[in-house]
Amino acid sequence: MLLDRYEPLFFNSNFKEAADGAWAAYRGELIVTEGEIADDQGRRKPPVELMRQAIALADGDNLKFISGSFDELQYFPAFMNKFGADIKADTLVILFVVNIDKPFIADVNGSKAVFIPLVQGMTWNELGDLAALEKNDFKGQSAAEKVITMYNALKGNKYKYAESTVEVELTKTNNAKRENHGAI
Repeated sequence: MLLDRYEPLFFNSNFKEAADGAWAAYRGELIVTEGEIADDQGRRKPPVELMRQAIALADGDNLKFISGSFDELQYFPAFMNKFGADIKADTLVILFVVNIDKPFIADVNGSKAVFIPLVQGMTWNELGDLAALEKNDFKGQSAAEKVITMYNALKGNKYKYAESTVEVELTKTNNAKRENHGAI
């Protein structure tokens, strides 16, 4: 199964869970660029680049849905090196990026990937808003079933954002930083 192959790239995992036969879902963070090897035993330093608040859904060996947040659009090429081979025309890709000003759609291996600026907020909550889902829509579902529900609600969406390429958008990034708020 596809998510089993990704397991070495899981970081701060919330869950990896199977549902409804061949479906499997993951939530947590995904390592985009590993940290360098720290000692003779092969242990690594912390990852250099992460996809934060990542959500992945696979049907057997087919990646159906991937979403998460990047601090910088500049992480996207490294992301493609790790996960790009599994992104196909029917893969739903929705990425939230801190250092872009405007949302855009880009062709990624035949998939219409959606890039949305997000300096503050949670990927899951933003996806719920895009899908017009509420807490009651997930009532009684397992963690993996909730991801499937989110995917089914989002896969028919038509996004009215400008079409561009990642290469063009990389020339337009800003210096925004993720805003985290918590207890003082």
